[in-house]
Parts: sequence; structure tokens; C-alpha cells
Amino acid sequence: MEKPLTKHIKPDGSQLNLKNFVQDGGYEPVRKVLKGMSPAEVIDVVVASNLLGRGGGGFSAGKKWSFVTTDKEREPSRYLICNADEMEPGTFKDRMLMEENPHQLIAGMIISSYAIQADKSYIFLRWAYKKSETVLRKAIAEAYEAGFLGKNILGSGYDLELYLHTSAGRYICGEETGLINSLEGKRATPRDKPPFPAISGLFGKPTVVNNVETLSCVPHIIENGADWFRSISLTGEGGTKLYGVSGRVKNPGIWELPLGATMREIIEQHAGGMMDGYKFRGALPGGASTDFIIEEHMDIPLDFASLVPVGSRLGTGTLIILDDKTCPVAFLHNLEKFFAKESCGWCTPCREGLPWVEKILESIENGTGKEKDIETLKFHTWYCGPGHTFCAHAPGAMEPLQSGLKYFHDDFMQHINEKHCPWRS
Repeated sequence: MEKPLTKHIKPDGSQLNLKNFVQDGGYEPVRKVLKGMSPAEVIDVVVASNLLGRGGGGFSAGKKWSFVTTDKEREPSRYLICNADEMEPGTFKDRMLMEENPHQLIAGMIISSYAIQADKSYIFLRWAYKKSETVLRKAIAEAYEAGFLGKNILGSGYDLELYLHTSAGRYICGEETGLINSLEGKRATPRDKPPFPAISGLFGKPTVVNNVETLSCVPHIIENGADWFRSISLTGEGGTKLYGVSGRVKNPGIWELPLGATMREIIEQHAGGMMDGYKFRGALPGGASTDFIIEEHMDIPLDFASLVPVGSRLGTGTLIILDDKTCPVAFLHNLEKFFAKESCGWCTPCREGLPWVEKILESIENGTGKEKDIETLKFHTWYCGPGHTFCAHAPGAMEPLQSGLKYFHDDFMQHINEKHCPWRS
């Protein structure tokens, strides 16, 4: 089983330094691109590889790059931004990549920046990732000193400046235009689209925003080719995936597996199965803003296409497990409390609807809910759903709720009828 993203990561979790990364050939894809490939050729390879965005959106990375104008005279400035503001609850894959192999990300950013002819790039980092910040600052300095960043990289005539920006830490910065506003020093609210960032993004210039894991895949695609990248997945979607598991399993963690691995394999083989005395009830497959999947979905490939027919999404590929001794109402209340707090307040359904949902769930959990509250919650899954809000924050918040109402309806009714939470002693 090939594991390009983690093959050089040390067992003790320590940082892979520049010397070891160079010895492993980590910067050779950069040399290959700058010495012998045009930007259009790089984009064509990445499009052919079927690299889909690993931040949750699942859009073709190469196609996103292709939307940036090639007219350098008309638009001489353009930017690449790495979204490292990993605030999706239950998600921790990007942190591992940044802290344990930072030069892999830097190499990916150099190649990606060259592909869109950006001369400036940014890593937009979550403020709480203090170790990531320390490791990245050291790695960036090493890359500058070795000539992989700055002016005339490797004598190619290509210039690139790379900046590390630590964010204020708001969930809404996961939305790319909210991130761009924050990077400009403005309130982190989403922008109206169109125009899309590839046309008018950071400082009004063409901009591409990609996730840490997405950019980390790029050097391996250049090194081994598009056909190879597609071949190492289990489906037509290319590459491997960092799958994570949190919850009451015996071995919570993160593993690089072929894209399309099943939930059964991930939980039973890699996470060691459920802890003794606990049974599986359901899981959010891609972080907190995805719909529940349950035991009947254990053998469905966890990729971008296969989860859609069962009403969920791959998202970030990090499973949050619900067990039989955890109250699903309390589970959902905790999530919706987070989403309500993190609303940017820009549109009414999100600003007013999410706190209302959170209060209803709190009353049901505390035994004061009424049966009509179920219909009110169902209404909100529509009212705060796709097409009714300015961005995807509220629709994402409704995904676990709408599926929770479907799969755990009896638990909600038990709270209402018995006027207390059955899981409380």
C-alpha cells in the first residue's frame, strides 16, 4: 500500500528537517517543474490526476487553478493561499502534515504557485496551532536559505515569497472568501459570488485557496504522474486520504489509506474496533458538518461520490463516532452550540436560526421539550439549509441535525415523553 503523504514521517512524530527531506528527494518535483514544465503543463497533470480538494469541498484542484487568467500583462499579481485554519470539529489531519513534514507542504505550494504564476503565497494558520507555527516558521526559513523560496528559485527565473499568517481563529474562515477578508484585515464574513476568487480574490487579484492536504499531494503527482495517482485509490477519485477517527474506539488516530476505504475497515482494522462495553450507533464521516451514517453504511466506500446517495459527504474524512452510551440529543446539542457561536452573523437564517436550534435542543435535553419542537427543528433544517443562506455555514450545521432527527427520532421522543435525558444518572 503506497502512502505518499506519510511515507517520510518519523514514528516519533518529530519534524522532518530540510536535510532529510532533500535526501529523500522531496524537492525534486520542484526542480522538475521549474526546470522543464510550463505552468499549463503542471495544471494539465493535476487535472488528469483527479486530485479533489481535501478540505471538504471535493472540487478538482487543477480545474480551480485553470480558472486563473494566463494574461500576466492584464493581471500581473495573483496569489496562492493555503487554508490551514483547521477548525472543523473532529478534524486534525492538517496539523499532522504541518508539524511532521512541513517541507512537503512548502514544495506543494511552490509548484502550485508556479502553476498559476503567483509571486506571493500565504499559509493561513489557525491561531491555536502553536507547534505548527513554530515548525512552519523554521521550515520556511530553511527553504529560503536553501534557495527554494525567494528570488530566482533554483536559477529558473521564478520568484516566490511565502508568508505565514496566524488567524484570529474563527470557524467561518474555513469559507475561502471569509478567509480572504480576514487576511486583508477585515471582518471574516463571506463575500458574494461571483466574482469568484480565481477572478477577484485577495486584494482584488486572482487568488486560489487550497487545503493543506490538497497541496501536500501535488509534489507526488508531479513526481509519479497522473496515472499513478489515480491508480493508488480504490475508486476513480485519485490518490490516498488521511482518514481519522475520534470517539470511543480502542485506537483513535489518523491513517493514510487509499481513497475509497470503507468505514468498517477504518474502524475495525485501524482504530481497533469499539472500546469494550460500547457499541457503534453512527458516525459523522467528515467532521461535525456532515450527515450521520449508520451501521448499514459500514461497507460503502468513503469517497466523494459514494456517500452522496446515502445522504452524506466525505468532508474532511475524519470520523466522529457516536456510541450507544452517549446521548444523541446531547451530542447534537453540543455541535449546534458550537455552530451557533461561530456564525459570523451576516445573514438572518444563520444568525437567528442557529441559536434557536441550540436552545430547542437544550430544552429537549433538559426534559422541558415538547413534541412540536421536533417539527420546529425539521423546519430549521430547511430554513437554514442550502439556498437560504449567504454561505455554507448554516447548511453544514444542519447536516448532523437533519440526519440525527432521522436516525435517532426515538431518542428525541424518549426525552420528550419521559421529561428527562435517559442517559443521565
